[in-house]
Amino acid sequence: LVAMARRARAAGVRIAYGTDSGVSPHGMNAREFQLLVEAGFTPLQAIQMATVNAADHLQLNGTAGVIATGSSADLIAVDGDPLADVATLMNMRFVMARGVMHKNE
Repeated sequence: LVAMARRARAAGVRIAYGTDSGVSPHGMNAREFQLLVEAGFTPLQAIQMATVNAADHLQLNGTAGVIATGSSADLIAVDGDPLADVATLMNMRFVMARGVMHKNE
């Protein structure tokens, strides 16, 4: 994944992060953020791949990939600052899916 992401970055490819890519097993999605940073992307760029870039690719602009009134309210909360350490995304406190909060127990 790292080598492929480096080539894509060098070529200026806009990456949309998805869970059905077949690249890694289910549940390893958060680890991919670390690999993208290892490939040279910033933590913000890696997070944008999973949010705004994915929403744009799926033509869900304004309803997904953003935190705004009328959006789907799919969020996670973590302890720490993922922009300073993207590995914090591996330890979610809770997930909110379509506005319903699910605790990480």
